[in-house]
Amino acid sequence: MLSALLDGYHHHIVDAHKQPLFLLLVGFIASFVCIRFSTRMIRAQVRWWPGNITPGGLHIHHMVFGLGFLLLGGIGVFATGGGRPWIDWFGLSFGIGCGLVLDEFALILHLDDVYWSEQGRKSVDAVILGILLTALLLTGYVPLGVVPGQDTRWGLVAVITGNALVCLTALLKGKVWTGLLGIMVPGLSWIGAIRLARPSSPWARWRYAGRPRRMARAIRRERRLHARTDRARTWLFDLIAGAPDKVPAGHPKAHAVAERMAARALAHRRPALPAGGRRTAAAPATDPARRARAQRRRRTVRAGRPRTTATGKPPQRAR
Repeated sequence: MLSALLDGYHHHIVDAHKQPLFLLLVGFIASFVCIRFSTRMIRAQVRWWPGNITPGGLHIHHMVFGLGFLLLGGIGVFATGGGRPWIDWFGLSFGIGCGLVLDEFALILHLDDVYWSEQGRKSVDAVILGILLTALLLTGYVPLGVVPGQDTRWGLVAVITGNALVCLTALLKGKVWTGLLGIMVPGLSWIGAIRLARPSSPWARWRYAGRPRRMARAIRRERRLHARTDRARTWLFDLIAGAPDKVPAGHPKAHAVAERMAARALAHRRPALPAGGRRTAAAPATDPARRARAQRRRRTVRAGRPRTTATGKPPQRAR
């Protein structure tokens, strides 16, 4: 059994000159699994597991180390001319860097520490996409079917290009997994591209805005069919990356979000400044009544109490 695996590895990987790419994929997967295990141990506050690296009180995220591995692998290949055995080690280094950086893709995208929030799930999507593309290249997939030294097969080029466009359409319709898996299994991408888009997808915002009946059908389908799929996807992501934090109503982050939303909602109600840029007597900068109401709203948001109306009673929610 072991000898058969070694013979297959030498035949399909070493003899095919794919060992650097294979080591890149191994480093990619191993670094993602290890860093997720580490962060979950830190989150669980396990005593025997070392915590975050915080020299001088500064929390150094692991994407910083990932950038170091990426630079080492990329610069090293150019410095050594891609010769053996250096290219194998630099491929492993590059894969480790990819795993560490893409694990915090959501943090880079939002420029905020959303690692354990719902937005942090984008990191898992980015990692799965990177692993799929690397695995495709390792199994012999060549973009557009063009192989150096061989004649271009235009029929295969047309098929692969059409499948790529269909995968893009499925992704725009909000069918993330269908579009990603359709790269390897073309039939899935065609199914996702033909069916209705998800209501929150870019396709629905662009194409269903003036078609209320189609939007209503998409919403009904979302409620009926995608509920189980979303639960299964949430379970799988919780298993891989851990469940996101449930921010309570009295949490400081909830107050900060509420204050930002209130500021955006009241921005259009502020009086405009005149051409000189200064307020005149007709538009005073400080209105005592308005300032008192604003202070009461801020105190209410910070204390987590429900807001009251002019009658002193909390507003009634629509049933």
